[in-house]
Amino acid sequence: MATFKAIVIEKSDGGTKAALANFDEAEPNAVIAPFGSGCSTIVYYPYLEGRSRRPRAVIGLFDVSARPAVSGQTLAFSVPMPKFVRMVRDVPESFLTTESWDKVRRRIAKENVA
Repeated sequence: MATFKAIVIEKSDGGTKAALANFDEAEPNAVIAPFGSGCSTIVYYPYLEGRSRRPRAVIGLFDVSARPAVSGQTLAFSVPMPKFVRMVRDVPESFLTTESWDKVRRRIAKENVA
């Protein structure tokens, strides 16, 4: 069974995933951005988070040695599997079903065309 899910994010959609990761949390820090090697922020930190009582998502690929391997607007968003399952479960009740989100989504789409 997979222990985490790694997602490559572009500049325009990273906030969405971070907001959804915080949706079911009483604490505001459901997403962390530790500095480390590119692979540590995609594999090691998410693995450690998956073993914790309160797993958090991890934003990564800040390492200068990893940056040449990805586009300039790309980061990693890795989520321990228990957290990922909760995020998917929360979608129907989240901001993603609101009129406000539709407006934001249309604006993002328009910006990506430009």
